This record gives sequence, structure tokens and C-alpha cells, in this order.
Amino acid sequence: MQAEQLEIAQFLTSHSPFDELPEDALAHLAQQVEVAYFRAGTDILHYGDDIADLYVIRSGAVESYRRSGELYNRMDSGGIFGQMGLLMNRKVRFPVTAIEDTLVYCIDVELFTEYCDKFEVFADYFEADGNVRLHQAIVEQADSNDLTTAKVKALLHRDVVTVAVDSSIQEVALLMSDEHISSVLVTDPNKPISDDPEEDDGQVVGIITDRDIRSQVVALGKSLATPAHEVMSTNLTLLDANDYVFEAVLAMLRDNVHHLPILHKRKPIGVISLSDILRYESQSSLLLVRGILAQQTVDDLTHFAKQLPNVFVRMVNEDANSHMIGTAMAVIGRTFKQRLLALAEEKLGPPPVPYCFIALGSMARDEQLIVTDQDNAIILDDSFNEQEHDAYFQALSDFVCDGLAACGYTYCDGEIMASFKKWRLTRSQWREQFASWIAEPKPQALLHSSIFFDLDGVWGKTKWAEELKSYIAKEGRANRKFLANLAANARNRTPPLGFFKGFVLEHDGEHKHSMNLKRRGTAPLSDVIRVHALAVGSRKQNSFERLEDIIDAKLLPPGKAQDLRDALEYIAMTRIRHQAWQIEHGESPDNSLDPNLLSPFEQRNLKEAFAILEKAQSFLKFRYQTGNGLS
Repeated sequence: MQAEQLEIAQFLTSHSPFDELPEDALAHLAQQVEVAYFRAGTDILHYGDDIADLYVIRSGAVESYRRSGELYNRMDSGGIFGQMGLLMNRKVRFPVTAIEDTLVYCIDVELFTEYCDKFEVFADYFEADGNVRLHQAIVEQADSNDLTTAKVKALLHRDVVTVAVDSSIQEVALLMSDEHISSVLVTDPNKPISDDPEEDDGQVVGIITDRDIRSQVVALGKSLATPAHEVMSTNLTLLDANDYVFEAVLAMLRDNVHHLPILHKRKPIGVISLSDILRYESQSSLLLVRGILAQQTVDDLTHFAKQLPNVFVRMVNEDANSHMIGTAMAVIGRTFKQRLLALAEEKLGPPPVPYCFIALGSMARDEQLIVTDQDNAIILDDSFNEQEHDAYFQALSDFVCDGLAACGYTYCDGEIMASFKKWRLTRSQWREQFASWIAEPKPQALLHSSIFFDLDGVWGKTKWAEELKSYIAKEGRANRKFLANLAANARNRTPPLGFFKGFVLEHDGEHKHSMNLKRRGTAPLSDVIRVHALAVGSRKQNSFERLEDIIDAKLLPPGKAQDLRDALEYIAMTRIRHQAWQIEHGESPDNSLDPNLLSPFEQRNLKEAFAILEKAQSFLKFRYQTGNGLS
């Protein structure tokens, strides 16, 4: 090595985790390192930017921050930063600024990943048995209040398992194996529970984990008759059942433990482990998507889909807005389709001609919620031959639609599904179909427009979906008759407001004394926004994003587009919170809400949102010169 590379190697070998690397690996690393210099006050990393290097501070000092701007850490020579972004999605998680003139060594992400794969000690330093994800959970509290409101008792999923202090380690191991657990609490029956809060809690005197048996018994060659009290860990960190999850996270990080005994009225009721917290954290849309892609059968997907209500409720409790929730739920829905399509092709073999599977309606708009059916179709290559190829695509469509139904995405009552032959068309046929709907806006065509004009490619030749969207935007904008009729159709579903602005409720049926927030609220708002979006040639699908194009085009009077945005957000969130409440109370979620369940303040705001919709529908008649019927 050259002198400079020798100096780099000597520096690295005096700092973890590089001091644990083999000599040849360290030498290779030193030859690959790049050097960068930053003057004091220089921003080194910006939140959300792409990151491609691990940074090691050679000299100087830096500060890293949470996304809120709050100081997270201060590091000097030997400090390492950037690993969180490399381990997550290769995006900067913590902004970093040089507070002194700073020299850093940059290690390329590919080399970093290679060394994590090759050298366990190197990987352990950065992953630390999941502690990286625990740190991430802590810093995300600024944006998510879930860990600060959930209590540790919510993580308990089984009764406590205990052994006596004089039990043999063989008895302990057999019990742990029979109960499929990684730890047991050790209790002393002769130790009474003290009334003095300053004394030890309860009868718990220790804990034995899988790791203790490996390191304290097997590795040392001790007898299986060794009593539990000679193996157990006695330096316990105890939590009360009403302590918060974030306190458990902090305790694990602070005391470097992976198991926490939980007490209720000073008696042990269970143990939570690091895996319990990570499992709790896995109830997120991101990890659910990863899990979907890992499932190997439709039965696996069906079972996995049962987590979806918990993910939905969690997003609501974390105060996500309707756009965030709708997008996350739509991404999850697309992922189910993608995995089912992959499984279908594995079963049926490669497709005989190229195709594009498309999502329609709320999924395409990124406005999907927990109560939804499936709307989908297929674009086929123009080389498609019905006699030769249709059996394959019928089987594929049936496989996917049946799989979606098994995962909770119910069959479409209107039969808008790829399993129906009429919705499997070639590229040319789809263009002709949309041209016909636009040129001859008959009632059925307008009904289809409210579904098919919101489309998104999810599998295969997805660029074909983009081509269709461009065609719709171009042709729809140019046809005033079509827009006029579409506007008239968008006025058919009126908000549930009476003449004196009171709520109009269902008079009979299953949902008597309630109003449908989708059919009479979010759906007609989406219809109104779609008309304006087509009028300005927008290719966006999401209603909020369409409003941005509408604002840019200055199509509406000042402030009216913002009013539509506010109305859509309020009605959508009222609908979302209603569904989350139903799930939490063991009810089947729906779109029908009894307004008496709302506070007077909430009722007043909901009426104002409906009034905005009512005015927006009236404006359609003025703006597009629509009549009472079709023109």
C-alpha cells in the first residue's frame, strides 16, 4: 500500500468495527476509501437526499439532527454517520453539518454492503440485533405519536412463564422448548412481595434467556443439573404494564437488554422482547408491503392480509392525513396484485403475448381505504389472438381476482374485473373504447368514465397505461360535449344536506339513520375534481394532485380549489376515523355514519364541507353549461 493508504488503515484499525476486520480486508478497504473535506458550517448531508457512502470522521466534528431540526448526536474523530440511510432506503435519515473543519473517509455503499455480508462482526456493529431499528423508532416520534401513547401491556401475547430458583437448567430448557419461548422469569417462592416500594418488585429474582444457556452453560461445559439461580441474570430492568412502549425501547437501549419483565400490581404478568417491539413496529405499511412480496402462496397472502386492518388503524392513530393513508392503502393493494400476478405466471408459465394489468378507481387515484372492492382490467398486445391466447389470460385473471377476493378485496358488483372478457382488450381496442366513450357520452359510457378514467398500470407493460392516460387527457380536454355530459353526471350524487342545511339520513334498511360518506361525500367530490382535471388536460390521478393542476390552470375562481381540497380532506378523514373506530371496537367497517356520533363542532364542520360540495356541483352547471339531462 502507498503511505496514504497505510495511514488510513492504521487509523481505521484503532476504531470499531474496523479493528475486528481481517488484515487483508482492512487493507483492501483502505485502498478504496475516498477522502472529503468540509469547512465548519457546511451541510454534509440533507434529509431525504440519496446517500451512497458511509462516513468516518478522521478529524474535526459534526452534528446530526432529527428531521425536526432538534440535535440528535455530536461526533468527532472516529465517529461514523450515514449508516442509517444505507441500511434503510439509501436516503439520508439524519441531516449532518460540520461544526469544525472536518476531514472524512467515505466508504462506498457497495463495499459497505459487501463487508456486512462477509463479516458478521462488521454487520453486528451496525445492525446490533435490531437496535438500529429501535433507534429509528425513537427518532420517528417527532412525526408519529404511536410509541408515546401505546402501553407495553399491548405487546403481551401470552401468560407469564416462570421457574423456581432451584430448578435445574435442563428443566428450564425443556420448559422453554415446550412453550416455544426465548426466556423465562425466575421466581423465589420464599421471597414475599414487599409493601415497601423501595424494595425489590415481587418474587422476580432473575431471568434466563436462550443466550444465557448458550454462554453460561453450554459454552462453559456446565452440568445440566446446574440450578437456575447460578445461570440467571439478576440485573433486571422491570417495567409496569402501564408504562409506554417508548419507555421499553429506551430501557432496552439504555441497559443493553433484549427482554423486559412486565409487572402488574408488582406481580409478573409477562415478558416483552426486542422481537415483540419489532413485530409491533412491523405493523406499518412499508413493512407490510415487504411482507406481501415474500409470501409464496395465495393461502400465505390470505393469512398475511389479516394484518391490514391493524396497519390501517395504526396510520389513523399516528395522525396521518387522508392522502397519506389513501396512498399507503393503494400501494398495499397494488402489491397484492403484483404478488398474485407473479404467482399466476409461475403457475401458468410466461404470458403468450405482452400485457399490462391495470388498477382502476380509488386504487389508481391513491385514495383507497379499508372498505373497497376490486376494479381492474388488462391491456393486451395487438398481437393477441383470442383463439390461441384467451384461455391463458382467462386463467390468469381468475387466479388474480379470486386471490384478491380471498385477501379481502371483494368482487366488484359492477363486474369491472379482468376476469370478465370484455375488460381484456388490446391496446388498439382500448383506445377505440375510450374514443367511443368520449365521442358518444351515453349514460353507460359516463358511468364507465367515473371508473376507467382513473387508471394505473401495476404489472407488465405499465407504459401502456401511461399512453392511455395521455390519450384520455388529450381527447377529453378537446371534447366540450363530453365534458358537459360528464359534468352533468357528476351532479347526480348530491351531498346529504336538506333545504335548511340539516343532514339527510337513510330512512330504512341496514344503515337507517345514517349517511354514506363515500357515495354522498368523497365520491361526488372526486367526480367534480375529475371533470375540472380533464378540462385542463391533467394526467394526474389523485384528487389532491389534480387540484394542483387545476390551481395552476386558474380554472376556478380564487380560493375555490382550496375549498375543494379542505372539503375532501375533512369528509375523507371523518370516513377514515369512523372505519378505524369500528375496527377497534370489533365491528365490520363501512362507509355509513350516524351523525349523532359526532360532536356539535364536528357536525358543523361536516355540514360546511358538504355545502362546499353542493356549491361545486352547482358551479359545474355554470362552467360547462350543462342542462338537467344529457345533451
